[in-house]
Amino acid sequence: MLDYEKEVWANGYSLIAGVDEVGRGCLFGDVVAAAVILPQGLVIEGVNDSKKLSEKRREALYDIICEQAIAIGVGYADAETIDRINIKQAARLAMKRALDKLETKPDYLLVDAEKVDAPLPQLAIIHGDALSQSIAAASIIAKVTRDRMCLHWGLDYPEYGIAIHKGYATKQHREALEAHGPSPLHRRSFLGKILAKQQELF
Repeated sequence: MLDYEKEVWANGYSLIAGVDEVGRGCLFGDVVAAAVILPQGLVIEGVNDSKKLSEKRREALYDIICEQAIAIGVGYADAETIDRINIKQAARLAMKRALDKLETKPDYLLVDAEKVDAPLPQLAIIHGDALSQSIAAASIIAKVTRDRMCLHWGLDYPEYGIAIHKGYATKQHREALEAHGPSPLHRRSFLGKILAKQQELF
């Protein structure tokens, strides 16, 4: 998990920020990105792509990353922004906002399959959250942050079950949309077929 980092360190960089986002495929809520700078040479056992970890393991690693990291930044793009500029651009915007929140500025970026709008040397790595500790740490921070947001959204909009499925297009979520229509936090641009079906019902 440190092969990419070691190559960058060997080229004279010391402050590598791993960058990743979560929530790209959801029907509801913000896309959330994180940027994490870990100390050079640090190994955190168990860090991996957040999707491969249990919720309990993610929460434990979240605390360890927060304790060990040099800096952490989190950025968001809401549903209205996603509908206005599209999900790809919104994810990149959230990543840029996460970078801007770092109190220590990085000198190199490792990014999960994206390019960030920043004047820094950077490397986009396909499946980076499974190949780079820095990116995996960012994926964990972003995932835990967004999951906690889903718990609050679930209280505001209990009819959709957001706390359970986290906004993804599960059967429960699609049926709730057909029954209740979209909330203000749903991504209208993602709902074409579901909304068409709902209008048929009425």
